[in-house]
Amino acid sequence: MTALSSERITIDASICHGKPCIRGLRYPVENILEWLSTGMTIEEILTDYEDLEREDIMAALAFATQLIKVKRIAKLAA
Repeated sequence: MTALSSERITIDASICHGKPCIRGLRYPVENILEWLSTGMTIEEILTDYEDLEREDIMAALAFATQLIKVKRIAKLAA
């Protein structure tokens, strides 16, 4: 994990059921990724969620990048 994401991504069993979140806030990384994947821009996210920072969004992307670095992905069962 990059230094940026390790400083900004927290995992706490008492927050959002232990999902990786932004700085201990109740913003799971998966929400950030979903917003981006639906076409929201970083600027739109920052406007809608004023307690988030640009570095939080970049840390979520870096975190996801680290998670996807696998040697092989098996076909998911239907």
